[in-house]
Amino acid sequence: MSLTVGVVGPDDLVHKVVAVGGSSGADRLVPLPYRHENETLDVVGRAQAEVDALLFTGVVPHTLATAAGLLDRPAMYVPYSGATLLRALVELLRLGHDVSRISIDTLRRSEVMETLTEAKLPTEHVHVLPYRPGLTSQDLAEFHLAARDRKQTRVALTCLGSAFHLLDHEMHAVRLAPSRHSIRATLQALVLATAGAHSGDAQVALGIIDLPAADLELAADLRVLGGSLADLPDGQRLVVTTRGVLEKVSEQFTRLPFLDDLAARHGAAHVGFGLGRTAAEAESLARRAVNRARSVGAVAGVVSMTDDVDIVIDAERTAGALSSAGPESSVTLARRVGLNPRTLDRLRELAAEEADGITAHRVAEHLAVQQRTARRILKRLERAGVAVPTGSRQEGRTGRPPIVYRVRL
Repeated sequence: MSLTVGVVGPDDLVHKVVAVGGSSGADRLVPLPYRHENETLDVVGRAQAEVDALLFTGVVPHTLATAAGLLDRPAMYVPYSGATLLRALVELLRLGHDVSRISIDTLRRSEVMETLTEAKLPTEHVHVLPYRPGLTSQDLAEFHLAARDRKQTRVALTCLGSAFHLLDHEMHAVRLAPSRHSIRATLQALVLATAGAHSGDAQVALGIIDLPAADLELAADLRVLGGSLADLPDGQRLVVTTRGVLEKVSEQFTRLPFLDDLAARHGAAHVGFGLGRTAAEAESLARRAVNRARSVGAVAGVVSMTDDVDIVIDAERTAGALSSAGPESSVTLARRVGLNPRTLDRLRELAAEEADGITAHRVAEHLAVQQRTARRILKRLERAGVAVPTGSRQEGRTGRPPIVYRVRL
């Protein structure tokens, strides 16, 4: 499988990463440089269509992209490890600088102190400002200059290129850069993570079919899955396929086309699919799914995944037979989607307030959850057929506009 990794950061570090990381497993490294970290969102947004993963040259651009909700694919940042700091200190000592009075930004205080202690260097006059979301290059520069003005430090070490440019003419400043080892190790980890994510379509999907009587037409019904069918000792039937095929046939786990026919022939039918990395894991999840299907009603299908995720599909909704009977209750819909009924009630309130549609940002605000969780909730509603993406909206934020969903609850 061909993997393309986009490298995001200031121009000089991006080209260093591309030069060092050429042998780390990625088929192609795409430079995505910016002049200032404020351009991160635009750079990432423009590159999404051409890369499988994103490697950031530091924590700052990675944090900005994460906060904006742009990371919908594997992404990591190259850490500035203790070895990076130690190399800078050795160079300062070689040039005759006093490394006992320094200020350092972005790195964790514990990591700085541990590195200095192991190098048998004094720490009592070392000032550290760890990075946190919201800090700007101006904030970092002011931290270093304030420490200098108090006569507490003589040298500033910064991880941010824009802060270095602000400090360069004010005091002696050193810009830290990731080591070659950190670059290679992070890129190799990212390649493995991306390959693992892409192999999700090849996950084993085992289905257990529980019917009240034998069914000679079952094999023909399940032919759409392109898998094999076998008998289980307890009289149930086992179907073997892959996640990719099941997702396609079930239209992203929103309907089981053969469930209606099973219901018409038997009156009761329970289907449970388990998705796992191994056959044993998939079978265990399939048994959980079919048991969950029995608890839902006379006719139901359930797809169970790891992390206790169950997606419930019932025959009536699949066939549209109840489309004229009014909306589902919160309890029924919650059971089918895999969400708490109270959560659905709050989403119904939000949907009523936002006539033009809702975004993950508004869901996160309304439910007091992270945006990642809000996006997952909207995806579940979309799979269940009660949320439809209708476009995008800027919402006064930079970067790629968030998706707007029309939610019918």
